[in-house]
Amino acid sequence: MPFIGGAMLPEKTALIQDWLIGWGGAEQVLLEIAQLFPGAPIYTSLFDAEHLPAEFQTKQIYTSFLQQLPGALKRHRLMLPLMPLAFELFDLNGYELVISSSHACAKGVIPPPGACHLAYIHTPIRYAWDMLPAYFAQAQPSLLKQLLMHPLLHYLRQWDLLNNFRIDAMACNSRFVKQRIWRYYRREAEVIAPPVKIPEQPPLRDEQDFYLMVSRAVPYKRLDLAIEAFRENGRTLVVVGEGPELSALKARPHDRIQFKGHLSRAEIEKLFLSARALIFPGLEDFGIVPVEAQAFGCPVIAFGQGGVLDSVLPEETGLFFQEQTVQSLNRALEAFEACHFDPLRLYLHAQAFSEPAFQSKFKAFVAAHYAEFRQKRAL
Repeated sequence: MPFIGGAMLPEKTALIQDWLIGWGGAEQVLLEIAQLFPGAPIYTSLFDAEHLPAEFQTKQIYTSFLQQLPGALKRHRLMLPLMPLAFELFDLNGYELVISSSHACAKGVIPPPGACHLAYIHTPIRYAWDMLPAYFAQAQPSLLKQLLMHPLLHYLRQWDLLNNFRIDAMACNSRFVKQRIWRYYRREAEVIAPPVKIPEQPPLRDEQDFYLMVSRAVPYKRLDLAIEAFRENGRTLVVVGEGPELSALKARPHDRIQFKGHLSRAEIEKLFLSARALIFPGLEDFGIVPVEAQAFGCPVIAFGQGGVLDSVLPEETGLFFQEQTVQSLNRALEAFEACHFDPLRLYLHAQAFSEPAFQSKFKAFVAAHYAEFRQKRAL
């Protein structure tokens, strides 16, 4: 058995992930966990190696029956009705420790009777719980689609509640998600912020006269709010990222708003070093991009709810605006331009969210709860 955090843990460990079809915060968390358990296989509903870092090529990965369905990789969200079944069908017999990284259905696996199941919850299923009204308001699905979705989401909520009995302990990524876990599951969760890659040296800033957004173009990110605010205030906004909403956002061109589309990591880091501030208008479970910006000395102007309350220090590493309105964001911009932010202070603050910090906290979480599980079994 390997020793982690001073505790002996089983070699027979399985890692569970919702899907692996692109690179994001959940996949970054999984890779960090996999470094702690280098021999552990990964079970996931769908896997697309082409859109993932090379590190995944060396992992033993088992996929569900959904992998065989035509078009599943491109339309994975349409597979949601089948995902509870997909995860319950995984055969985990022989494993002594199961670790799930879940923002949808991964936490619903059925562990063997003698196995400890620890779950890292990125969020309760968003569209099944609190984001459902926002989805209907923004996406405006047809009446037929609504009639089909409501019974499905009712079933999904029931299943999501039921599978919590299969989990021995939970961790989550922010106090915001911890509150939602208690609201919907009535379970406690330990907050462990997700890992962020921090540069080895403090940043050398070359500040220029523009603001920056780095985000997928999807409704809840509220790119529309930021773009409308900058149309009104006349400042320059650089928008990085792609997504289904991008075409609509670009439909009204403005000479002060620049759409860069997809950029490399190195190109984004250069923008962090030169932007006056990062604009972050959405409500996020945690939000890795604000931490990345701070690591490069770039202050953050964010909507003052959600995970950013854990990662941004008001008037030290950024500012909050309190309403998702053009007027509130523009007031925050005016206040920001009267402030001074120390890039070194931002860099040092971001260190608390580094990859080593995550590994240290997650090691301690696993070691403590696995030891507790073994003690209970011995009684």
